[in-house]
Amino acid sequence: MRIFPGGFHDEDFVELERDYKWRAHLAWRDALHEDAFRSLLKAGEFGEIARRAIRIESRTNLLFSFEKMALRDAVKSDRGAKLFATALFELLHGAAPFEQRFNAWLEAIAELPRKQTRVLTWPLATVFGFIAKPKEHLFFKPTVTREAARRYGFELNYQSRPNWSTYRSLLQLASTVRADLRDLRPRDLIDIQSFLWIQGSDEYPD
Repeated sequence: MRIFPGGFHDEDFVELERDYKWRAHLAWRDALHEDAFRSLLKAGEFGEIARRAIRIESRTNLLFSFEKMALRDAVKSDRGAKLFATALFELLHGAAPFEQRFNAWLEAIAELPRKQTRVLTWPLATVFGFIAKPKEHLFFKPTVTREAARRYGFELNYQSRPNWSTYRSLLQLASTVRADLRDLRPRDLIDIQSFLWIQGSDEYPD
């Protein structure tokens, strides 16, 4: 509140922390909403799905440059693009329980072709769900988020390799924060992720 007196609805907060993430979500809704995604899958346009997803994410600063390059390399082949596209659709729109869908997504990322840098990182594993469905999925930058959790007094069940147990713990942290800050009217997990970033990042003074 010292930095953003208007809380989640502060003009500076919206401009600095929320707008670019929300614009990415709107771009996803336009280019890769469920019907469009399904149609592209049925047509075998796996490369086009990957290109659209990467193009949308590239307008944000959520991933490090080495993660962006690793993903681009991983989906250049037909096999990589198909693996990425089909697993991502199931994560977002599949009928299986969330845990099962998330684990299948992690397995798919781990199987993607690797040129230099590994593709299976927490930011890469969580960024597309966050952009596509910010009411359900949370983006995870481990260093900053772990510091935010420490300051918040929340014991995050962290493991460096992406896994369901840690992600479930992360969602529990988000739920706790959202309940505690309900008087500030957070809209979705974009607001909660931004709050955690502000708490744990060196960008903002203590």
